[in-house]
Amino acid sequence: MRRRDFLRVLCGAGVLWPVTAGAQQTKMHRVAYLSYAAPVSELTGANPINPFARAFLHGLRSLGYVEGQDLIMEWRNAEGRLDRVPEIVRELVSVNVDVIVVGTVPLVRAAKAVTQTIPIIMVGTGNPVEEGLIESLARPGGNVTGLAGVSGNENAAKRLQVLKELLPGMSRVALLNSKAERIGGWEQSMEVAARQLGISVLFVEHTPTDYAAGFALIERERPDALSVAFNAANMINRHLIIEFAAKNRLPAMYGVREFAANSGLISYGPNYTDIYKQAAGYVDRILKGAKLQNWRLSSLGDFQLVINSKTAKVLGLTIPPHFLPAPMR
Repeated sequence: MRRRDFLRVLCGAGVLWPVTAGAQQTKMHRVAYLSYAAPVSELTGANPINPFARAFLHGLRSLGYVEGQDLIMEWRNAEGRLDRVPEIVRELVSVNVDVIVVGTVPLVRAAKAVTQTIPIIMVGTGNPVEEGLIESLARPGGNVTGLAGVSGNENAAKRLQVLKELLPGMSRVALLNSKAERIGGWEQSMEVAARQLGISVLFVEHTPTDYAAGFALIERERPDALSVAFNAANMINRHLIIEFAAKNRLPAMYGVREFAANSGLISYGPNYTDIYKQAAGYVDRILKGAKLQNWRLSSLGDFQLVINSKTAKVLGLTIPPHFLPAPMR
C-alpha cells in the first residue's frame, strides 16, 4: 500500500423572486437531490443530518446560492426502492428542475432511463463506462457527468486486501451488501480477490430496511471479519451495523470514514464529504449555462484509510506501523 493512502488514525419551473422596483430580478434555480434511502427529514434544513446532503448544500452556499432567494432544493427519497425512481424523476421533470444529483449507479441508470435532457450529476463509485451510462470518461456524451472512481468491485477488493493486512490470520470474511444496489459481477470479483488472498467468502445480503436475516446468518457462521459494502442503505443504517459488529466483537471494514468516526473499526475509501462539496461545483456550472456533453468525469480522488484506535484496542488488535501516519518533523 502507498503511504499517501494512509491519512489518519482516529481516537475516538422558473420562478421569479419578488424584488423592489428598479432592482434586478433574481432567477430561481431548482436543484433536485435524489437519495436512495435517506429520509427526507434527514436531508432538509439549514444543516441536514445526512452528512453528504449537508456537504452538498454547504458547497452550494459557498458558491453564493441561498435557498429561498435564488435556489429551490427538491429533496427526494426513493425509500430503498429502485422501482420508485422513475416515478420520482418524472415528477422532477414536471416541475422543471435544472439538474438532478444522484449517488449510486442503479439510481443514475434509473434516472437516465426517464430523462435524456435534464443534466444528471453522478456522485459515487462504479465505472460508468462499463455500466453503459456514458460513452467515455473523457467525452461522456449524453446527460450524465460528475465524479466517479474505479469500479465498485475493485474498491471492495482493495478493502479486502487492507483488512487482510490488519488481520493476517483471517481465513473467512462475511461480505454484507444490498442485492438491490449490487453492480454487475460483484460476487465473481470478490471471489477472485478472496482466493488471491487465501480467504473464503460468506456473501450476506439484506434489504434496505431489514438486516435481521443477514445478521443471523453471520452469527451462525461466525466469520473472522466483516466487510461492509458502501451503498446508500448501509450508510443510512451505519449505527445499526456498527453496533452489531461491536456486540459480536467482529472486526469490520467499511467504505467511508463516517463509519470509523462513529466507532467502526476501519474504513478505506474516498472522502465523500469532500466529493459532495465538489458536486456542488458541477451544479454551479450547469446553472450558469455550461453544456455537459464533453465534460470529463472527475476522479473521486485518493482513498483514505481511517482507523478508530479505541475500537482496535477494545478488539485487542495491534495497528500495523505502516498504517500509521508519518511522524511530524
